[in-house]
Order: sequence, then C-alpha cells, then structure tokens
Amino acid sequence: MHTFSQINLTEPQGNIKIPEPSLVLLIGPSGSGKSTFAHKHFKPTEILSSDFCRGLVSDDETDQTATNDAFEVLHFIAAKRLAAGKLTVIDATNVQVEARKPLLALAREYHYLTAAIVFNLPVKLCQERNEARPDRNFKPHVVRQQSQQLRRSLRNLKREGFRNFLYTMSTPEAVEAACVERQPLWTNRTDEHGPFDIIGDIHGCFDELVELLKALGYKISTQPDGETVVEPPQGRKAVFVGDFVDRGPKVPEVLRLVMQMQKADAAICVPGNHDVKLVRALRGKNVKLTHGLAESMAQLEKESTEFKTQIAEFLNDLVSHYVLDNGKLVVAHAGMKSELQGRASGRVREFALYGETTGETDEFGLPVRVNWADEYRGAAMVVYGHTPVAEPKWVNRTINIDTGCVFGGKLTALRYPERELVSVPARQTYYQPTKPLLSQPDKQSALETQQANSILNIDDVLGKRVISTRLHHNVTIREENTITALEVISRFAVDPKWLIYLPPTMSPTETTNNPGLLEHPTEAFTYYRKQGVSNVVWEEKHMGSRAVVIVCRDTKTAKSRFDVADDTLGICYTRTGRRFFDDTEIETELLKQVKAAIDEANYWEALNTDWICLDCELMPWSVKAQELLRQEYAPVGVSARVALDEAVASLKTAAGRGIDVQSILEDYGQRAEAVTGYVEAYQQYCWQVQSIADLKLAPFHLLATEGAVYFDKNHLWHMETLSKLCQNSEHNLLFATSYGTVDLTDDTSQTEAIRRWEERTEQGSEGVVIKPLEFIVQGKRGLIQPAVKCRGREYLRIIYGPEYTLPQNLERLRARGLSHKRSLALREFALGVEALERFVRRDPLSHVHECVFGILALESEAVDPRL
Repeated sequence: MHTFSQINLTEPQGNIKIPEPSLVLLIGPSGSGKSTFAHKHFKPTEILSSDFCRGLVSDDETDQTATNDAFEVLHFIAAKRLAAGKLTVIDATNVQVEARKPLLALAREYHYLTAAIVFNLPVKLCQERNEARPDRNFKPHVVRQQSQQLRRSLRNLKREGFRNFLYTMSTPEAVEAACVERQPLWTNRTDEHGPFDIIGDIHGCFDELVELLKALGYKISTQPDGETVVEPPQGRKAVFVGDFVDRGPKVPEVLRLVMQMQKADAAICVPGNHDVKLVRALRGKNVKLTHGLAESMAQLEKESTEFKTQIAEFLNDLVSHYVLDNGKLVVAHAGMKSELQGRASGRVREFALYGETTGETDEFGLPVRVNWADEYRGAAMVVYGHTPVAEPKWVNRTINIDTGCVFGGKLTALRYPERELVSVPARQTYYQPTKPLLSQPDKQSALETQQANSILNIDDVLGKRVISTRLHHNVTIREENTITALEVISRFAVDPKWLIYLPPTMSPTETTNNPGLLEHPTEAFTYYRKQGVSNVVWEEKHMGSRAVVIVCRDTKTAKSRFDVADDTLGICYTRTGRRFFDDTEIETELLKQVKAAIDEANYWEALNTDWICLDCELMPWSVKAQELLRQEYAPVGVSARVALDEAVASLKTAAGRGIDVQSILEDYGQRAEAVTGYVEAYQQYCWQVQSIADLKLAPFHLLATEGAVYFDKNHLWHMETLSKLCQNSEHNLLFATSYGTVDLTDDTSQTEAIRRWEERTEQGSEGVVIKPLEFIVQGKRGLIQPAVKCRGREYLRIIYGPEYTLPQNLERLRARGLSHKRSLALREFALGVEALERFVRRDPLSHVHECVFGILALESEAVDPRL
C-alpha cells in the first residue's frame, strides 16, 4: 500500500510527493517562480495558467480587466480535466481564500485529492523579478499585498483541504532543489493483470471458503503450529470483496487465512461495512452489537490482544476499492460508479462500503438501495457484493457475487478474465436473514433489473456519436442521422434484445468498359489484386432479401441469453432490424426447420453452443418486396409495354403507308425489347408464397455462437460448414450457395471464373459476390472492402431501368462514383463486427446497440440507392 507524507519544505531538500491524479495549486505572489517551477516539473498540458487564460480571452496576458473571464475559462478547463482523471496544476497566485475556494469545490465534486505547493519567498526578491520582466507592470504594493495575503493563509491551508499534501518553500535554493515525485493513488493497481479469483462476502464461513479455494485450484495445508497456508495456482491471485466477519461461525479462522494470504501476496482485499464496524468495536468505540457483530466479538474474546490488534490494523488499512488490469477491472464491496473509480474522497469510500440508498426502508425495515448498476455505462468491469442475491447476474458490465453463504445460500467466486462463476453451497444456514434470500420481492427485483438492462437509454444513442471499433478506428455518426435511426428502431425494429448484428451495405465493382455492360468480374479481380490479395472467393448472389437468423437450442436459452420473455426459438429479421415475417407462424416454422438441420448436423455439440447466428439470403425477393413490385416495378412494366407496343404498331402502320420511319421504328423496337427484358428480369425472382414450403433460405456466413465469432475463419470454411447444414435440411428450406475460388495470379483461373459468371447471368442469375479468401483483410491503407458485388446485365435493368443498356444511357452511368458507397460499406462492416464481438464477450446491451444503432444511422446517409 502506498503512503503519503505530510511535509513542509523549509530547507533545500526532500521530495514533493504528489498523488496522481490530483489537483495541485501553486500558491505564491507574482514573481515567486511558480510558472518556472511548473514548467520544470509538469507537462505543459497539465498546467492551467491564469495568465494564459487572460490571453485567450483578451489577447493580452497582463490585462487585469479580463481576470474574471480568464478564471471562468480556467475553471471550465480544470473541470474537464478532472472529469477525465487528469493531474491538473493551477498556476495562479491563489493567495486569497476566495480564489482557492472554487478550485477546492471542483476537487470535491470530482473526488480529487488536493496538493498545495507554497512559494513563500521574500517580498523584495519577488519585486525585483517583476521589475526585470518587460511584461509586468506591477506596483511594489501589489506584490507586498499578495505576500501578506499568503502569510495570512498559511495557518488555515490544512483546514481548507490541504491536510496531507502541503509543501512550503521559503528560499530560492529550496525551490531549485525541490523534486516532484508522483505517486499513484492507493486504489491504483492497474499494473496487476491477474488472472484473479474474486470471492464474494464470506461472513465467517471458513469451511466454505476453504472448499471454494480448493475448487479454484488453491493448495491448502496446515502447519504444525495450526496456521493454514494457501498456495495459489501458478500466476493467479485471490481478490476478496470484503465482509469477512459477523454472523458466521469461524470469524477468527477466516481472518487468519485472509491476512496470511495478503501477507504472502496471494490475495488482495477490500473492506466491507461489517469489517469497518468491527474495527471501531475493537478500538473501544461505542458501537451497537447488531447485525452479527455480537457473534464476532464473542468469538474474538478467546483470542489474544496481539491478534485483535493485528486484525484492527489489517482491516483499518484496507483501501476502499481497487482498479486493476489497466483499468479493465474494479473491485469494491458495494460497487463503484464510473465517475468514482480510481478517485479518493470520503464519498468514494462511503459508496464502496455501503452503496447508495434512497433514504427509504422496505417492508423488512432495510434501506432501499439505489440500483446504480442499471445506469452504469463505464468501460471497466465492476465486481462487488454487499447485498445478497440468489444468483449472480451481469448487469451493464457489473456483477454482484454475494450469494448469501451465511444465510444458507452459497459462496461464489468469479474467475477473471474467464468470467467463469464457481460456487460451493453453504453447509447450513448460520444466520437467519431479515429479508429472505429467495423471497418473491428479490425475484421481482431481479426481473426489473433484467428488464432495465435490456432497454436502450436514449442518451446512449442521440447526438453526434464517435464509436470506437477494432477494425476501422473511430466511426463518427452525425447527429442528424441518429434522429432518423431512432425513428426506425423505436417504431419498426424487432425487440432490441435480439439486435446483436446488422449486415453492412455492399459496394459494386468499378464500372467496366466492356461493350454493353456496366459491371464485370475483371474490375473486382483488379481491385483486390492491387490491395495485395492473391486469392478470392466468388459466391452466387441470390435475388432475395438479406436476413439475419438467430436460432436457439431451446426457449430456455432464448430467455437466459437474450433476456426475451416470449417462448421462442429465435428470430429472423431484415438488414434494417425489422421483423422479416408479419406471420409469426411462418417464422416459427422456419426457426424449427433451421434448428432441426442444426440438430442433425450435430453443430450444437461441435460448436459448443446453444445458439447460432447466421447471415442469410431469403428467397423469393417478393416476400419482402411485394409492395415495391406492386407500386413501382409492375406499373412501369405494364405501362411501358402498352405504350411501346402501341407506338411500334403505329410506326409500322406509317411505314406501310410509305413514310420513312425506319430509324424511329428500330429505336422503339429496341426500347420495347428492353421493357420485355425488364419484366422478365423481376418476374423470375418472384413466386407465390403460401407456406414455409415456398421459401428458400441460403446461409452464407456463420457469424457467431456462444463464446465465439467466426471472422477469423476464411470464406471457404463458412461455405463448407453451411453446405453441410443445408444437406441436413429435411424440408428443403435451406439452400446451399454455389461458390468457387479464383487465383488472382493465374489468368486461366480468372478466365474460368468470368466464363461461369457469364453463363450464370445469361441464365438469369443476379450475379456473384466476390470476396477475399480471408474474412477480414487489412491493406496498406487500412481495411479493404470485405466484398464487392458484380451483377449481371439483365438483372441491372431492375436497378437502373429498362433502357439503361442503350448506348447513350450506359455511357452516362459509367460515370457513377463509388467512393462514398465504399466508405459506408467499410464503416458499417466495422460496426457490425464490433457489435457481434461485444455481444459474444457479454458487454452491456447498450454497448452492443451503440454499434447496431450506428449502422442504422449510417444507412440514412445520402448514397445512390442503385449502387
């Protein structure tokens, strides 16, 4: 444990020990050397100078009329730095209590320790220095007045809030010799990375503690003197969340074991509220012997005075909470809000010991606690205890592992970073709880917590967002796009608990110069070859609708893993998060058939999972595009056919009369043929759907299962794995996608792939999707396109219109730009991968939906919808 000294530097020696982070005030008259000292010992970004802030607001650092505005700026910036957890140095005279008061208030607001470095130098020296500076025009009385104000302040600085870190220097030699030493706060153990075994409230249950430690792999032996020695597994360390004492039968034994483990560096301990109360009792304070304290005191009566003194010192020295593993893990007895983590104040310690209450009591006479975990949005995992629960449950990256062993429940440990829970049952009920551990109110509270954890908070998604992704750095979402996405997700989307992934948009190939064509595989091959990719996969592009299908092994899994209330096996939703089927019976049957295929393929066992997420294409296209067909495509086809047929007939009549209309007739004949091709193009992708038997589901990505995402598998693995799944589809619902590979260093391989594309598109296929063999590829300039689509000539009539192949139209369309579309595809792909990875590692739902919501928002960006 770190210790900080109280030092007054009156001689040119010694170090100035500064806790990091802290708020440091330099106090002294003008000319005392504060700024020089600050720049010598602190980073420029850590220093907030009143002179500099004057310059910011007035362009003149000596303009005293700008002082009020300057300090408003200084206080504003200081608040931002304190909120961010940064060490901050205030370089101002600070000789008046009125000047220090708002800064100390800021420190209290952000739970900061404060340090004061006082420059109590001779007035004459300060005046001489000011006279030597051309930017200073102070009268001698100004410095003299500041020195007087400083001396009047000295006797009260400790009471103001500088009790532990107050340093006074009275000579230039002392200032020159001083050395600033930064020391981490007691709570900072970020350099310890584990792995850890975090153990919940023990309350004197020694036998269960020993049993749990053995279950965790700790070796326990008893020495000849009766002392229990614990040897942890290689590299692991126990972390105790406090409440070692009260209520249970073997409080001294628990304390001996825990104290020995901490002494041997095999354990880290934080205090519980019962432990703190025991310290007061052992030190003779007037403490009520309630809530099990009487039992602890009775057991300790048999112990020596020396041992009881050791206990009091051990428990009293425990730090409120710890921040571990580079800030990824926080352990505290009653939990820790994100804004309190790694901070130091009485409020922080109080929260760590007792949590937060509403001031009310429940029907059992116990305080009603504020469920801070529901609102937690911090990046660190918080593990705590204090309030017994029947079963630990993750809520927004927090988990309560006090499972009420002393009340007849169990003693629980969380293995970190594995997130595995290990428990041993209580051997008996040692203490009757005031509030039954398994009471109905607890169950209701758990349900409310579950529901709260599953509801999006509007503040998590509104406004401009900057989302950090593993693949594509930060993705910025504009505020105007979040508003559009909010309408979609609130009015049309499925239950947000299912939305763990949305597919990205896909860019087409560069425009080709091949006669009569807009897209051709050659451009896709060229793009990937330039990016350093030597092998690609082509997959048949089905004319259907993109669908994400989540299938669970049973309804119990759906409820436990996805927190849904319905008795369902999963869901099928569109790439914009809407339910695919209005008819729930069709969806239910589809999920049953997909599950049956998974059962038959034995993928539950092979993939060690009880749920699977698939990226698919669902056919026919008309299932979701029925209204589009009725309102747009069909009217265009019918009206164009009628009009052009009549026009061609009239032109033929005119030609029969000897009028020269041959060129016009040829033109209208071509247009009539184009319209016929347009109607035939969309008709072949539509058929009547009356039951599940009329549907085809073509899966092409096995996205994720419990504990695993499959972005590290190449596309051949995905296609082969899913082909086996399709072979086990008894009712022919699952449809295997045709695919092949292309060696971009081999002209023959490319020629063969192009020939197959030409054959397929001539037969009416939509085209192909061309992807790098590896699922994710980083090029010289970052992430490259995960896939590009290459569509056939006739299919593109649906997209660009019946007459797009006419030379004048085709030439105009070749000028289409792809840069925005490709940027959008990369950003959405990165967000989709990030969302799924967050869900699989059990990040809070709000963190998953941040990414999903971002994809929906990006979809509202203005991009040519035909691309």
